[in-house]
Order: sequence, then structure tokens, then C-alpha cells
Amino acid sequence: MTIQDNQGAAPITVDVVIPVLNEAHVLEKSVQTVRGFLNQNFTDYEWRIVIVDNGSTDGTDQVGLRLSDLFSDVHLIHLTQKGRGRALRHAWMQSKADVVCYMDVDLSTDLSFLPALIGAIAHNGYDVATGSRLMKESKIKRSLNREIISRCYNLLLKAILFTRFSDAQCGFKAVSRKAVDRIVPQIVDQSWFFDTELLVLAQKQGYRIKDIPIVWIEDDDSRVKIARTAWDDIKGVFRLRWQLWRGFAQAHEVSREES
Repeated sequence: MTIQDNQGAAPITVDVVIPVLNEAHVLEKSVQTVRGFLNQNFTDYEWRIVIVDNGSTDGTDQVGLRLSDLFSDVHLIHLTQKGRGRALRHAWMQSKADVVCYMDVDLSTDLSFLPALIGAIAHNGYDVATGSRLMKESKIKRSLNREIISRCYNLLLKAILFTRFSDAQCGFKAVSRKAVDRIVPQIVDQSWFFDTELLVLAQKQGYRIKDIPIVWIEDDDSRVKIARTAWDDIKGVFRLRWQLWRGFAQAHEVSREES
């Protein structure tokens, strides 16, 4: 059953979340670009842009505040603590929208794929949709170093957690309201591993996940600390593996006691 089937003629509501940390130099241009795209291509939806500033010290919050004052469809959330996962958790759980999504402020993913991302949830019965840089149909421009790290990480996920989705960490995802309300409270991580944990928990609990091939161009100004993030992600993988195994063992033990 699709969202539209569920709600009859009511317009489908969409929150487009943009988490930011010290992005005052690019935030206004990116928001203007996203607004222009949504105004042209999302006329069948009721949408808004939600900027989540989490711990910026360069005046990003002031840029966001000015944009929210200027446009009624732009909303600012200011958090004092860092962490992309924390930003998404706060924005998604606070939202009442039928579909929530997020994209990186650098707009590395071509916006022309946003209708397919949202449509997978709103019209095609999926619970989670995620952009994938690793599908053969995708067109990607990024450094060899990051390409190798990404492929190795996703192979690790398949080997340890038996995942079926192709790209855990792409900053281009959409989630249904039902999936947000049920999955996000279970997620432990507050940083970059949030994405992986979301997808793994969704898969293990039987939610439908849609991989979407994209066009993606690496941002030369990316602030991600690759080595530290990779190590944190690896620790997260094994923590999640233990968590899932322990949950399975406990459920099995309860089942034995009841039989």
C-alpha cells in the first residue's frame, strides 16, 4: 500500500533535510538550488527544506536563520552538538512529514534523481530509498582512494552483516514515516555510521529498501576525515553484529522457554 493509497487525496508531505557543519560559505547557494528544483519538480508534494546546523562556529546558523526568515518553506534547527546522525535523528523524529530525506549540502548527488528517491517511498511501496554510487548504472567522479575505501567497506558489510543493499554511506536517502518512527529510536550511532545502522536494521526487520543509481561528483572541499571515519565505521559494524546476534540469541532463548 502506498502513502497516497493510505491518505486518499491528501497531498504527500516531504521534508528535505540538509545537515550542516561550518558550511556558511555554501549553504545559501545550495538551499537556493534545492528550492528551485523543488518548486519546478515537486508541485504534487507539500514540501519544506529543513537545515540542521549541528555545532557550527562559522556563522552557518545565521545564514540558516536568514534563509528561514526569507522563505516560508525553509526551516532551521540549531543543535549545539556535532554528528550527522544526531542531526538526522533530531530532524526526522521531530518531523511530521510522510516522507523524510536528506542530502549533503555540497549537492554531490545530481538533484535529478530526487524524484525517484521520494517516489520510491511515496508511490512504490518502499520503506527506505538510498542513492548508490556502486551500481553499474551510476556515474561517479571521485578519487581512487575513496573509491577503494567505499568498495571495501561495503564488501565488509556483506561479509559480516549479510547486507543486500549496495552503498551504505551515500548521503542521499529517503525514509517513510513508519520506518522513521520504528527504526530511528533503535539506532545507537550519532555520527557517520548512522546511515549504515539505519539500512541494516531496516533490512533485518523486513522493511523494503530501494537502491537507486545516481550521478555523483566528489566535493573537493569535503571535511570528512576518511581514516577516522572508516575506523569508527568498522567498530560500528562489529558492535552491530554483536547486537544483532545477542538479540537473536535472546529471542531464541525466550522461544525455548515458552515451548
